[in-house]
Amino acid sequence: MTIPQQAAQSRRRPSLMTVLKLFIPSALGILIFFVPVTIGERTTILLDHMVTGARTLMGDFSGFYALALIVAGAVYPLAKGYWNRSLTERIFTLLKLAGVAAALMAMTGWGPGFLHEPDMLPFLFERLVIPVGLIVPIGAVFLALLISYGLLELIGVLVQPVMRPIWRTPGRSAIDAVASFVGSYSIGLLITNRVYQAGQYSAREAAIIATGFSTVSATFMIIVARTLDLMSVWNLYFWLTLLITFIVTAITVRLPPLRGMDNSKSDGEPESIPGKRLSTAWHTGLAVAEKAPSLPRSVSINVREGLVMAISILPSIMSVGLLGLLLAKYTPLFEWLGWLFYPFVAIWGLDDAAALSQAAASGLAEMFLPALLMAEADFVARFAAGVVSVSGVLFFSASIPCILSTSIPLSVGRIVVIWFIRVALSLLLAVPAGYLALAVSGG
Repeated sequence: MTIPQQAAQSRRRPSLMTVLKLFIPSALGILIFFVPVTIGERTTILLDHMVTGARTLMGDFSGFYALALIVAGAVYPLAKGYWNRSLTERIFTLLKLAGVAAALMAMTGWGPGFLHEPDMLPFLFERLVIPVGLIVPIGAVFLALLISYGLLELIGVLVQPVMRPIWRTPGRSAIDAVASFVGSYSIGLLITNRVYQAGQYSAREAAIIATGFSTVSATFMIIVARTLDLMSVWNLYFWLTLLITFIVTAITVRLPPLRGMDNSKSDGEPESIPGKRLSTAWHTGLAVAEKAPSLPRSVSINVREGLVMAISILPSIMSVGLLGLLLAKYTPLFEWLGWLFYPFVAIWGLDDAAALSQAAASGLAEMFLPALLMAEADFVARFAAGVVSVSGVLFFSASIPCILSTSIPLSVGRIVVIWFIRVALSLLLAVPAGYLALAVSGG
């Protein structure tokens, strides 16, 4: 059903229950994800407090919990039988099995000594894998409040008029863009692929959405912010990262290779919205809220998806993350690649320009690597690394294989070119954003 049809069906006077169903879950979701609260001596968002509390309660068991998720993630493709569907699936199944071995080494201390240096397995397992294993399922519980009760659709209608002139995508892509940013890039890509196969997106529009909007979710951004000690400026970090990501996408769509892609589609459905936009947005949100499942059902669905996502990514993070750390420490690969980005950082006179450029280059392997490599840097460099981790969008440990598994006509070569352009532009914008955040926060 189209947005105008949804809105038209709900023009009748809404019941109080429907209005409350739109407002209360959405308000709670905003409170949990975006409003800093002081508990004890620590000020951060409620979700972060919950994750910290859960880890404290679990104590040493948190490591066994993460190991169990990693083992489940390695077994999952074998149990489901899709491990050999393609070369990409086979490679990632092997990487997930390697992730189990890496996690066992982190837990037991077994293996070569250089892997157990503080900046290798212990850092990766304690600072990244365990928090991700906790925050994705816990975050999924509350993500249902943001995405299931009409808030996204309401926002989508409001921002439709800017989608075509700025990002060269149809109005319906507004919902894809917001849903991917606050939900899941894998779900966002699934939606985009379905709409593309239905002929409602052209190849260029689908590619723009897949490489420009389908970035990691707000819950993953919290992990990045925690790793980089940016939770004290969480709202600045979140909104500036969102802004930079969308600015970079607006520029990238006007450059090759996206600019030259096929822009024809079979379904030219008109996207005009009847009546007043604010009224239509309101009634669209109400229509979704009215048909939304009960809160317990919505939470159970999101928790299940959150657990599947957690077990899918943790083994890859463990193996690809370790490989990336080893390449960064013991080879000049990212140093060489990083020099390509150096001019985009050096123009701002940043002391850590070389280190930030090299860390940004490592994001091609795994989006968390820039955060891991810059965790001890000065504030501006940490902030910029956090932005680039997200606004780069594309990385081989997860998002690129997801894109390659869709029908969207993007080759690895095209994806890497788009990644390079995105990272270069992101660095150019992220460093001054870091200075701005430092000034606003009074640092």
